[in-house]
Parts: sequence; C-alpha cells; structure tokens
Amino acid sequence: MNIRSFTLLSPLVVLALPIPAAATKPLRLAATTGQSAHTSTKPSDPAALFTEGQEALSRNDLAAAEKAFRGVLALDPHSAAAYANLGVVEMRRKNWDRAISELHAAEKLAPRMAGIRLNVGLVEYRRANYAAAIAPLASVLRDEPDSTQARFLLGFCYAFVGRFADSAKTLEPLWPQMSNNFTYLYVLGISAYHSGDTALDRKAMSRLVEVGEDKPEFHLLMGKALLNTTEFEKALGEFEKAEAANPNLPFLHFNMGMAYYRLGKAELAEAEYRKDIALEPDMAYNYEQLGIVFLQQGREANAEKEFREALKREPRMPTALLELAKLCQHRSDNQEALKLLNSAVELAPENQNVHFARGQVLLRLGRREEGKQELALAQKLINSNLNKDRARMQDAVVPSPELASEP
Repeated sequence: MNIRSFTLLSPLVVLALPIPAAATKPLRLAATTGQSAHTSTKPSDPAALFTEGQEALSRNDLAAAEKAFRGVLALDPHSAAAYANLGVVEMRRKNWDRAISELHAAEKLAPRMAGIRLNVGLVEYRRANYAAAIAPLASVLRDEPDSTQARFLLGFCYAFVGRFADSAKTLEPLWPQMSNNFTYLYVLGISAYHSGDTALDRKAMSRLVEVGEDKPEFHLLMGKALLNTTEFEKALGEFEKAEAANPNLPFLHFNMGMAYYRLGKAELAEAEYRKDIALEPDMAYNYEQLGIVFLQQGREANAEKEFREALKREPRMPTALLELAKLCQHRSDNQEALKLLNSAVELAPENQNVHFARGQVLLRLGRREEGKQELALAQKLINSNLNKDRARMQDAVVPSPELASEP
C-alpha cells in the first residue's frame, strides 16, 4: 500500500492533531488599566478583578473567570486583555462562535498582540474554517518565527486548502521537534509529494514507516487510509492490531464502527460507536453516525435523538442538520426543517442534497418561486461533472473528527 495515494482532498483523511503548547493560557493584565495587579483589592479596581479572573482561570472556574473579566470591562471597556481572556473562557468551553467574537474585540483593541491572533487562528481551526485561520496564523509567524504552534497549525491549514507547496515549506522547519509525530510526517509527506519535492516526500514517508514500527497509532493511521480507499476488511485488520495493543486508543472505536457500517454490519458498528462514546462522550461524530445507523434500521425516533445529541456538541455538522431536517419534514414540521436546512446550506453551499431538500420544504411552505430556484440549483449541481466527482469522493471519505480534537 502506497500511503502517498491518500491525498488531502479534505482534512478528513488524517489523524489526531497533537497541537504543541496550548494557546488557551490567560493573557496578562491590559496596560489600559494603568495599575499593578496587586495594588488594590477593592471591587471597583479593575486590576484586582483581573487578578481574580486569572486565578479563576488557573483553577478552571470558568463562571467565576467570566464574571471577573466582565467586571473589568464594566470599569475599563478598552481592556484588550479582558476581552482576550473571555475568549479563552469560551475556548475552554468549546464555544467557538462566542470565543471568536470576544477575540476579535480584543484584536481590535490590541492588533499587535500576537497571542490574541494565535488564538483567533486556533478557534478558526477548531471551527474547520481553515482558510480563515491562515491570515492570523501567518501574521503570528511573521512576528514570531519560532512559534511552533503557529507554524504547525498554519502548515496544516495550507494543506487542507490545497496549498501543498506552502504547507511543505511551513512544516519542514519543524522536523527537529516533530519527526516522531505520525500526523506531522503524514501531512508533510503528502504536501511534499503534491508539490513535487521528491526528496522531502521520501524523507517524510521513510521516517513515518520507521517510527511507526508496530505502534497502535501507526496501525490506526494505516487502517484509516485503507478505510478511505474502501478496503474495509483490510482496514479492520489494522484496527484490530491497534486494539490489541491499546483498546483505549482515541478514535479507534469510531473508525472500527465506520468500517463495520461500510461492511453492512450495523449492530457491530453501533457497539463500536458506543465504546467510543464511553471514552469520548463529547465527540459529536459518534452520535451522528449512530443516527445514520438508526435511520438505516428504520428507528427514526432513535435517529433524531442522536442527531440532536451530535448538534448539541457541534452545531456545524451539515449531515446531521440535513438528516434531522428530513425527519422534521417527514412529520410535516416544515418550519423546523427549513431552519435546519438554512444552517446546512451555509455550511455546505455546494451540497446538492441540501439544496434539493430545501427546495422541497419551500414548496411545501407555499414559497413556490424560491422552491423552484432551489430545485434548479440542486439539479445544476447534480449535472456538474465537478460535483459528481466531489460526490463520489465524499461518499468514500470517512469523517475524521480526530483532527479537531483537543491536543
């Protein structure tokens, strides 16, 4: 098997991302308060409130931290550090939309503070907005060329949007620190391969095989690659090798569930997803895939429950939104279906299935012209050779939520 054949058509083909040096550390007191963090303990003192917020963050008391930093802003509306640390609070809550709002407010007040821009890039990465993450991460790297985290994230983002030469150029300097990291070697090799750097490609892939040996992470990587080329039995063989060495390996059971589902073994797939939920209860894709299994079995109530569980954990899931909308449409709740499809079309504007379902719902709501336009757009996408190819690739690609997992 040639691992270089598993291209990065999307970030869904790679494995866990152990991002170095977490970026969610609190920032120090904003200079705009004009006081030392230890000069006062009065409630009306922004420095004292800021210290309270930092201490709350250090013990991960997010409610207390938020209260303190909002208190700072009530006294000093221009405190960039207070906004930035509210962004940190929301990042720890994995509330990415609110985090980006707070961080942008901080960035507007302190555009030269690299730590704020780094967190902006990290949040966009977590939201899978890889193109949007590039500019802030690149600016951090210009200001701080030795920032391992900014370079690592930026290199991956370049790869995910198809800028392979930029990816290889950005990632290669990390070799001394990262040459034992499976994911780094895989993405570096793929980027070098697609940018025509044969020497770097061979170096990365040779090292990948060398450090892989018989490690469970390596078997997970190989199984994932086989899964993406529809060699499901062989993929299971690799996953079983990984399981024998480490049955609690993150995302292993999710991928085993995907393999069983593709082999038509729904009950075994369900069992694997539930094993992964026991290990990773906040991982939204497990619930989405359970919903798909239940749909296949005609268990619509169970499917709806799982899709809602998935969206509770990650609202930006086009498949879960689409399938839940279909269930709402089936019971004639067309307003709810349209709301879900409006969200889905924002996330997947070229998905013909989303447009087709939205067109049907609009017609049912009596909005005939809009409905006809949506159906025409769906047909245009279906007839497009580009989208036929994309649809085939999407059918073959297996979701890899590992990529957005916490380091």
